Amino acid sequence: MSFEEDDSVILHDEHSDYDGEEGTIKQVMETMFGDETYTVSFEEGQETGVPEDNLEAAE
Repeated sequence: MSFEEDDSVILHDEHSDYDGEEGTIKQVMETMFGDETYTVSFEEGQETGVPEDNLEAAE
């Protein structure tokens, strides 16, 4: 499942300060390998270069 800008997602990354938090997709970028990575905005900051596998759609 790919995400689009303004989608609400939950980040799953134990190395991130935002692990388990809900955020909003602010930018979708394509890597040179054709994969998509995302910039996710949270109340207190943002995380860039997030792979799709680390995101879950928020309800």
